[in-house]
Amino acid sequence: MAPASGHPPLKARGRTPSGIEIRPAYPAPRPPDMPGEFPFTRGIHPDMYRGRFWTFRQYAGFGSARATNERFRYLLAQGQTGLSVAFDLPTQIGYDSDDPLAIGEVGKVGVPISTVEDMEELLEGIPLESVSISMTINSTAAMLLAFLVAAAGRRGVPAEKLRGTVQNDMLKEFISRRTYRFPIQASLGITVDIFEFCRERIPDWNPISVSGYHMREAGSNAVQEVGFTLANGIAYLEAAREREVPLEELTRRMSFFWNSHNHLLEEVAKFRAARRLWATIVRDRFGIADPDCARMRFHAQTAGSTLTFQEPENNAVRVTVQALAAVLGGTQSLHTNGIDEALGLPGRISARTALRTQQILAHESGAGDVADPLGGAPAIEALTDAVEDGVRKLIGEIDAMGGMLQAIEDGYPQKAIEEEAYRHQREVESGERVIVGVNAFRDVSARETSAAPEVLSPTLERDRMRVLQRRRKRRSARRVRELREDLAREIGGGSNVVEALVRAAEGGLTLGEMSRILADALGEHEE
Repeated sequence: MAPASGHPPLKARGRTPSGIEIRPAYPAPRPPDMPGEFPFTRGIHPDMYRGRFWTFRQYAGFGSARATNERFRYLLAQGQTGLSVAFDLPTQIGYDSDDPLAIGEVGKVGVPISTVEDMEELLEGIPLESVSISMTINSTAAMLLAFLVAAAGRRGVPAEKLRGTVQNDMLKEFISRRTYRFPIQASLGITVDIFEFCRERIPDWNPISVSGYHMREAGSNAVQEVGFTLANGIAYLEAAREREVPLEELTRRMSFFWNSHNHLLEEVAKFRAARRLWATIVRDRFGIADPDCARMRFHAQTAGSTLTFQEPENNAVRVTVQALAAVLGGTQSLHTNGIDEALGLPGRISARTALRTQQILAHESGAGDVADPLGGAPAIEALTDAVEDGVRKLIGEIDAMGGMLQAIEDGYPQKAIEEEAYRHQREVESGERVIVGVNAFRDVSARETSAAPEVLSPTLERDRMRVLQRRRKRRSARRVRELREDLAREIGGGSNVVEALVRAAEGGLTLGEMSRILADALGEHEE
């Protein structure tokens, strides 16, 4: 551990966290392409934030649908411009809040949604025609999308007027998060069902957000984050092509989700390299000539794994640096973490400060006044090339294995991320990698903190059980039986599962009931 009065090791400063060498100085590079031009290294629009700011999309969800709705409405009143919904673990895996397997997890890391009434309560008073909604949900994405369409319909809002994104990225679940329910091939089939459903019913909806965020949280470096994510994107396009989903339409609606980490220069370079790589993949690998299909639109979130419970006030600085990297890198949407998220669910003041961080960057810093302001900087251009080279090598290795599905089955990305996470932790423990306030410059006498995370009601699970029991009693047993039989028949017949789930949601089936029917038909994944 470095002494509080000492300096951090010099060795770590010669390389990025991904191991890319950083020279003390760089020669001037050739002039880069302009923003808005293929391959979009410098941004997907010519004027970027001069035309409009990125979407201020704060991620929230906890306790109950009503409490989360209150937080959403508060943040919208404070200037947030898009919703981002976090769901609790039972909802992510397909269990109702009163399922025995849900005990102890209800409402803890997100909002519990078991019925269409829960979704109605979550969105009460929110103008669905004008506010875009992002849902971080994967294994049960089809069911949550069905609840949303059904809830909007009850309010008289047709599905075609909804705007937003459903994450729907199952491959990264098998790699890093493991909140899966169904086998990998069946899960991929549901992902494509969502592509088809959104194309027909919700044309302005993004049917997938291919996510590198969670792989970075699990311990990957920047090159692995981009490489594994783009390999997943390739697998999704290949699966869609097999089902004859028009790729020109799908690529226009695809989005990506990146982690914005601590190393400012590498992160900016990472975003630029990812855009350039995806543009060339869409054109060269899939033969799509229209440059509009090759524009990578992405959401970024600051890195939750970098937040510390020691001296949590320091997290405000980390979040600011990470948010600045996302803005300089050209994000279309951004979430900034609260300083107290290493301690628990972010409190109201912490959530407001996180939003204010974005607003200060947008309105006071000048960071968005110029498109790609770091473009042409020797270090940035060299790092962008280095990230691209590393990612191309990684995708080549995955292709040689037979593609991303085979690589996942073989455990390749999982093992690579675990090894990188281990290396990172060893560097932290040895003091080679400095974490301010943790292994260096720590004030051991500090006892006070301004962090005040949200405290959940101790009766939350009991209250949820009562609500669900009342809703089940109000249903017609005959109607429930018919809905279950219809859903099982539709799944067995090879129909689009989302269409069937919307009818089931409208009729009153719960998340757990729908998931059980799918699991009976498709099976459940086992490691």
